[in-house]
Amino acid sequence: MAKPAPIQEAATSGTLSFQESDSTLVLRPSGRWSVESGIPSLSEVDRRLGGIRRIAFDTSSLESWDSSLLTFVTKLVELARAQGVDVDRSGLPSGVRRLIDLAEAVPERKDARRKDIDRPLIEDVGVATIKTVEETRSTLAFLGELVLAFGRFFTFRARYRAADLWLFVQEAGAKALPIVTLISFLSGVILSFVGAVQLRMFGGQIYVADLVAIGMTREMGALMTAVIMAGRTGAAFAAQLGTMKVTQEIDAFKAMGFEPMDFLVLPRVIALTAMMPLLTLYANLVGMLGGALIGIGMLDITPAAYYVETTKAITVTYVLLGLFKSLVYGAIIAFFGCLRGMTCGNSASAVGDATTSAVVSSIVVCVVANGIMAVLSYVLNI
Repeated sequence: MAKPAPIQEAATSGTLSFQESDSTLVLRPSGRWSVESGIPSLSEVDRRLGGIRRIAFDTSSLESWDSSLLTFVTKLVELARAQGVDVDRSGLPSGVRRLIDLAEAVPERKDARRKDIDRPLIEDVGVATIKTVEETRSTLAFLGELVLAFGRFFTFRARYRAADLWLFVQEAGAKALPIVTLISFLSGVILSFVGAVQLRMFGGQIYVADLVAIGMTREMGALMTAVIMAGRTGAAFAAQLGTMKVTQEIDAFKAMGFEPMDFLVLPRVIALTAMMPLLTLYANLVGMLGGALIGIGMLDITPAAYYVETTKAITVTYVLLGLFKSLVYGAIIAFFGCLRGMTCGNSASAVGDATTSAVVSSIVVCVVANGIMAVLSYVLNI
């Protein structure tokens, strides 16, 4: 009989020793086995399996154990089966035997383990195309349902609570003023600094007022407000509706005879679309105040001169163009926020995915729409 050969994997890990006798390999775990300390490697066991027909255990020196011992024994059993070696578990603690028997009593579901499959490029393209077509179809279907809901609204047949509409107006309007104030003010400050760096070289600091006024009213006021509302209100819409989808509240509305598009989506879309022009007007004003602070405080422009130059730069066309853009942005943000929420999956993680998708989709589509409207403005000489 050979002497035990102790193997210590680490100073704090459990100890594993071996004893070979009559084609039997006896494993003697000792000490404290824990996940934090790590488990011995199976490489030494694999090396000793040559000529071995049976593996047994002697745990008389084992002080304590946790799932690390279970992991070790499970891997050992798989290794032994692969090499045709029997495993005698009678020497293991009773708790370990019961847990292993319980795990083996429930067979592993087929294809439960993730397998990395290298698909050809043409297959990836096909899968992406099918997914895009399905998403486009669901988006168009939702858009059609929303159009029908607005038809019922204008013919006074839509069923929704007026209290909910005013609540969403408050959420998308008054409660958004603090963050809109901060971002718009800083946008005006940034525009004035960018203009001042270039205009100062030509002695044209006074035209900073024109830059800030035109930039805020035509582009930045509406666009920055849209980005803020996409991350704030659009995300909230997606999270609210997604949670209702997961908890089957939307199905309950249908069962009670309520149309979810009228009761849930319509008030949100109306509220955000109506509040966006007002928030944009406010953002324009705050942004111009931020530019005035820099122009008057740092560029030696008198308040009267800055005011006169600002009023000369702003036209009704610029203001109306910015308000029109804000209406488009508001409709886009509300649409994608409600769309992602209503088409959310049935798990908690799906709500987070829907919220993220709503924000990303809203911002991307708003920027694309801004580019299209900028080109049209140039072509139409607006």
